Amino acid sequence: MARRFSLREFQQNIIDRIQQKEIAGDRISTLGIQVGPDYWVVEMQDINEVLAVPSVTPIPLTQPWHYGVANVRGNLYSISDLAAFMGRGETLNAGQSRVLLVSQKFACNVGLLVTRVLGLRDTRSWQYENKEGEARYQDEQGQVWRKLDVAQLLQQPDFLQIGI
Repeated sequence: MARRFSLREFQQNIIDRIQQKEIAGDRISTLGIQVGPDYWVVEMQDINEVLAVPSVTPIPLTQPWHYGVANVRGNLYSISDLAAFMGRGETLNAGQSRVLLVSQKFACNVGLLVTRVLGLRDTRSWQYENKEGEARYQDEQGQVWRKLDVAQLLQQPDFLQIGI
């Protein structure tokens, strides 16, 4: 039988691990995610929260990549399927799918549906390359990771125009 634990214990464990890294001077500030078949990193400061996929209400006459609207603790969030927006296929609402709530510093209630969250990633030792204005990394195993620029995503007219 699988061991059961509370959300509070889980969150405290994560906080303790982050604090241990900060004390050691090794602050990891990127989160690894999978969007369709691709691997990405996103700055933790650009993300407010990572959620299991909440109950989402579809909105008629919107782009196919617009997943719908969700109520998260009394606030409405527009949820977009990031893989579908990027033309990388539709994200199935499976057990590993998650929604990244965009940081409040961007002043918009947006959630990004991703295939799965892969955990904290330390990109400092990875090979960096800027290819056609896009940051890319290659880890020690040769896996290529693209960097998600949330600010740039939120400024794209195609992303902002969800109506058809």
